[in-house]
Amino acid sequence: MPSRHDHFPRADAARRVAMRHAVADVEAAWRAADIAPDGLLTAIAALADGPADVAIARLLPWLSDTAWLRGRLDQALALLTADPFARPPLRMVGGGDGGPGGLVLADRGVIRLTLQLRPFTTNSVAPGTAVFVPGRAAIHVLDCGGAVLRAHEVAVSVAEEAGGFTAHGAAPCITQPPRPLRTGETLTLDTARQSLTLQDTGRDILYLELTVQLPSRLPIRAYDIASGRLTHVSASRRDSSFRQMALALLRQIGRTDAAPLFVAETASEDFAARWTAMRELVALDPAAAFPHLCAMAATDPHPEVRAAAAATHALFSLPSGETGREGGGGPVLCTSPVPSTLKSFGKPAPRAKAPDPCPA
Repeated sequence: MPSRHDHFPRADAARRVAMRHAVADVEAAWRAADIAPDGLLTAIAALADGPADVAIARLLPWLSDTAWLRGRLDQALALLTADPFARPPLRMVGGGDGGPGGLVLADRGVIRLTLQLRPFTTNSVAPGTAVFVPGRAAIHVLDCGGAVLRAHEVAVSVAEEAGGFTAHGAAPCITQPPRPLRTGETLTLDTARQSLTLQDTGRDILYLELTVQLPSRLPIRAYDIASGRLTHVSASRRDSSFRQMALALLRQIGRTDAAPLFVAETASEDFAARWTAMRELVALDPAAAFPHLCAMAATDPHPEVRAAAAATHALFSLPSGETGREGGGGPVLCTSPVPSTLKSFGKPAPRAKAPDPCPA
C-alpha cells in the first residue's frame, strides 16, 4: 500500500534541515513559555509535592481558558502547512486502530495534562466496565459529541487506602442514572471512588484531562457495570506497571536467567504487583519459583496473596499420578488451572509448558 513516507524528501537535505529548524524553534518557544514564572510547567512544579486536591484546584484555569492551547495548535498546523512532513513537537498517546487517543500537553511527576479525543464510531457498544484509579482528575469538555454520561461510585475505607484492600471485602459499584454530557462543563473526580463512562455519541468527543496520581497502596479496580461486582485488580503505581510489562515480556521470550528480577518484584509493597510477579515466575521457571512460592504462601502480609500462593503451591504437591507426569508431584507445575480465592488479581498462574496434559 502506498504511504506518505514514500514521498519523504530523503534526497532534499536543505528541506529536511529547514523542517528540523522550524520544529526546533517552535519547541524552544513552547519550552520558554512553560518554564516562565507564569508558565504551565512552573505551576505544576510548585504543586508537585502538595495535596492532589490543591493541585487540581490551582491548575483548573489552564483547562477553562484554552487560548494558550489554541495558539499551540495553530503553530503546529502552521508547521504542517509549511511542510506536510514536519513533526510538530507534540507527544501522542493512544489512538491505535482508530481508538481513543490524544496529545500530552504537560507531564511532570505525578501530574499530567492531556488533550483527549474519543472518535465517533457507528454501532459502538456501551462500556461494560468502570475503572477506578487512585488519584484526582478534572475533565473540561470542549465538545460533548452528543454523548451520554454515566457516573459510577464505589466506597473505599481508610483501611483499604492504607493497604488493607481485599477482593472479598470490596464494596460494590453503584451506577447513577445517565445524563447528557455538556460542552463547557468541568468535572472533578476523586478517581479512587468515582469513575465516568460515555456512550451514545453522535460525533467525536474532545476534552482536556488533568490527572494527579500520587503513589497509592490502593490498587486499580475494574467493576462490571451491570452487576456492580469487582472483576479485576492491578497495581496502581506507574513504576510497578512498567515492571510488570517488562516481566511479562521476559516471560514470553523465556528468559530464565532473569528469574532474580521476578523474585525481587515479589517483595514489592504493592500486593497486586507481588502476585503478578509470582504468576509470571511460575510460568517462566516453576522450579525456580517453588521456594519463593512456599515463602509467599506462608508469610505474605496480604491474605488473598497467601491464599492464591497456597493454592498454586498445592499443585506442586499433588500425589503421585495426579500431575499427568511419570513420578507424580514435585517442583514442576501441573497444567490444570489453579483454584484461587481471588476474584480479581489472583488469577491462577499461567500454565507452564509440559509434554502431557494434566488429567486433574
